[in-house]
Amino acid sequence: MTSTALKTDTFFKHIDSFTDYRKEIYEVSEQTIRSNLIDLNLFKRFTKNQSYNTITGPLVMEYQVYLKTERQNLGSSINRKIFTLCSYSRYLNLLEVEGARNLPIRDVLKIRGGYKNRPNALSVDQIKTLFYSIESPTYLGIRDYCVYALMYNLGLRVGEVYSLDIQDLDLVKRKITVIGKGKKKRALHLTAEMSEIINDWITLRKYFINSRELKCLFISKKGNRLSIRTIEDNFKKIVIRSGLTTYFNVTCHTLRHSFASHLNDENVDILVLQSLLGHSSPRSTEIYIHPSEQRIREAIEKLPGVIYLKSLIESGSLRLRFQKYHKKGVTIEVNQLEINTS
Repeated sequence: MTSTALKTDTFFKHIDSFTDYRKEIYEVSEQTIRSNLIDLNLFKRFTKNQSYNTITGPLVMEYQVYLKTERQNLGSSINRKIFTLCSYSRYLNLLEVEGARNLPIRDVLKIRGGYKNRPNALSVDQIKTLFYSIESPTYLGIRDYCVYALMYNLGLRVGEVYSLDIQDLDLVKRKITVIGKGKKKRALHLTAEMSEIINDWITLRKYFINSRELKCLFISKKGNRLSIRTIEDNFKKIVIRSGLTTYFNVTCHTLRHSFASHLNDENVDILVLQSLLGHSSPRSTEIYIHPSEQRIREAIEKLPGVIYLKSLIESGSLRLRFQKYHKKGVTIEVNQLEINTS
């Protein structure tokens, strides 16, 4: 096996032609190509760091362990990265690259389970804080407000917003046509508020460079289609400016997760959610069908025992006392209950 194994230098030298082939023949989106390159380059760095000269089964298994333990990737994320390697391996085989037929990547089994937890989402108040932080009085601010409003109000992916053209809008009928994954189209309804936000941007769009020549909905300040990278970088700045503190990384995709989670909290049917999100299968939508932290908190507050304890605390019969003490250089805070017997 080792003697016929594909050399790492040979394996990685066809990446550019692979992405060109994917774009030309399969017409995959720029976002997909970008994800493919990230996945391939990550594997390339890992291979180099581990000093492997050939692509072997042990290398691929070590890579899975690395993704699982060090990068703490979920099963769905690991599956995607391996799938990219499988697609690339099949491409090398089509090119009749010597040794490609023996690549072990195709033998890797898919990890079952997908997402372990519900996707991270912001609360309604956090969403308001985020949008308040956008510099909306400026031309760029009004554009960005519209970009991120589409992600939250319609649940659009960043790549879907990037691909929007003027012709995709029908403001009279309050409809927008979105091209999702796999070039699948879906028509979405625009609320009165969302229509007004889009109108505000359309009014200012004509003042941007090349606005007459460009068919794209969103234009950069340099007169090009607003890139995915710019959309993501601008969003990072807004998150920092908002001062939001969360236990997870807030990205553009968090707006889409928040859209779905908030609709689920309003008991919107899963098939409606599936249609709005552009999922091909209800299984992709099921990850949102869990109660939010707010709803769990509200449910716990209704428990008789909790209500009784709350009444004791409010009446002064029961008092919470916080005490700190030091042990071996570590400060420990203890919450204690005190019953008022007077």
